Amino acid sequence: MKIIHFFVALVSSLVGAISGIGGGVIIKPILDSIGVMSVSTISFLSGCTVLAMTITSLIRNKKNESGININYSVTIYLALGSALGGAIGKALFDIIRDNIFSENIIGVIQSIILLIINVVIIFYMKNKSSIRTLKINNRDICILIGLSLGIISSFLGIGGGPLNIAVLYYFLSMSAKESTINSLFIIFFSQVTSLVTTLLTWDITKFDFIFLILMCIGGVIGAMAGSNIAKKMDDCKTEKFFMIVLFMLNFINIFNIIKYILY
Repeated sequence: MKIIHFFVALVSSLVGAISGIGGGVIIKPILDSIGVMSVSTISFLSGCTVLAMTITSLIRNKKNESGININYSVTIYLALGSALGGAIGKALFDIIRDNIFSENIIGVIQSIILLIINVVIIFYMKNKSSIRTLKINNRDICILIGLSLGIISSFLGIGGGPLNIAVLYYFLSMSAKESTINSLFIIFFSQVTSLVTTLLTWDITKFDFIFLILMCIGGVIGAMAGSNIAKKMDDCKTEKFFMIVLFMLNFINIFNIIKYILY
């Protein structure tokens, strides 16, 4: 099973980087469908893998000096909100799990939310050119946006890259590159606070740490390889691949919903 988890992280991050959807949105539902670990453990492993990939992406962006002019007056508040959202998302997960006494129900909730997110992203991609965007600079609203995205990222154990980019594009009128780097900051801070909260409470099922190490390694390798492949593809092919991946994820999430309800 260790090799399977390594390849799930590797292939998911590879596909995620090529399509632009991000590996976390793929890793979580696939591990849920395999079903050899508890929902809590899967969320933790997925979140840690996403964090490793995010750190790698931030380092690569720094080394490449991509020339993106970051508006720190916005980025700081998005990061602040996402850090708080990461802790709240983890606490929300724990509260639901402890009061429902069934991780299957949490699995259903997570799969439904992931399905909704995918549908929203499909709608966004199909109508992006006709969507009128906003230009919000209000500090409190930026914190609220970061908070909301941080909660979703932490609660689901995903990066939420495409959702983050869609939200930042609509509410803040960010360019593709600017929204990507801000999305990385949101994912980083939300996953760090979620991880710290988990380490302080350590309320997940025991597992072999080699799973975590292999998944992080697979995630980083896949993300780097996928990024290099994506550079050689034109926008039309990338967008088609993106939509195919999303539709496949919808079927996986529907399968997971049915599986958790029946079993």
